[in-house]
Amino acid sequence: MWPGNTSDAKALIPIVDRLKKRFHIARICVVADRGMISKKTIAELQAAHRDVRYILGARLRAVKEIREQVLADAGAFEHVYGPKKCSKDPSPLQVKEVRIEDRRYIVCHNEDQARKDRADREAIVGALRDQLKQGDKSLIGNKGYRKYVKARGPRFEIDEAKIEQEARFDGIWVLQTDAAVTPVEGALKYKELWMVEALFRSLKSVVETRPIYHKCDETIRGHVFCSFLALVLLKELQARMEVRGWRAEWSRLKSDLDALEEITIENAGRTFVIRSRTRGDAGKALQAAGVALGPTVRFCT
Repeated sequence: MWPGNTSDAKALIPIVDRLKKRFHIARICVVADRGMISKKTIAELQAAHRDVRYILGARLRAVKEIREQVLADAGAFEHVYGPKKCSKDPSPLQVKEVRIEDRRYIVCHNEDQARKDRADREAIVGALRDQLKQGDKSLIGNKGYRKYVKARGPRFEIDEAKIEQEARFDGIWVLQTDAAVTPVEGALKYKELWMVEALFRSLKSVVETRPIYHKCDETIRGHVFCSFLALVLLKELQARMEVRGWRAEWSRLKSDLDALEEITIENAGRTFVIRSRTRGDAGKALQAAGVALGPTVRFCT
């Protein structure tokens, strides 16, 4: 356990070492978001005595090499997923590999996210233009506006160069890796991090584990253990469904399973249990898990 103000980057290496030692893992690949990445962290992972592979999210705006060289690469993207045709389809994804000396990057692009980024920026800039017509004294206090303005003498004006610069990042995310994976494999592995984050949110809402007031290390460990146990069960369910050729988006499947209910009715000394019908992919999930629901109406006594 670490104090609450310990940065993720400082916690990563001790956790990796502990996992390798406790579970006798010979080879390991760390997949982590950009909060974990630093030159020191990467050097520690690559140390000869550790020899850990990694797939790490990179900071687009903060790292000059990525901002000026990686994103400027003219190589063609490889299409992984096309435009979504229904809500269950995966998000659009294109990837390409860029190498700068001995450093390997994977550039990923999501067209849906690019449109959203562009629309959000245009909304901010549009409101900013309207605000400038009324006066610019209140602009500096607004963080969203401040990003797109620059000073010209005593006045402020829209920074058109900044707007153009930000457009380069629309729908883009970049990974840095030394793992023996293809760009597609690296991108898809990294995207699984979002499922872990969604799982923690689901545990708080669906499993109704919040509010949580941690007061000692044991309760924190218990929370993390339950979260990862749920992740293991979720991954197993998805694997069993995929073997049967079934794919289900997690939030929708969760809603379908949550809608499954049964009620008990007592009438004239007899008891009946009535189950609601399965909807969506709930039936497939239960079948994949080997759970038999039984009849819709059951007579008990």
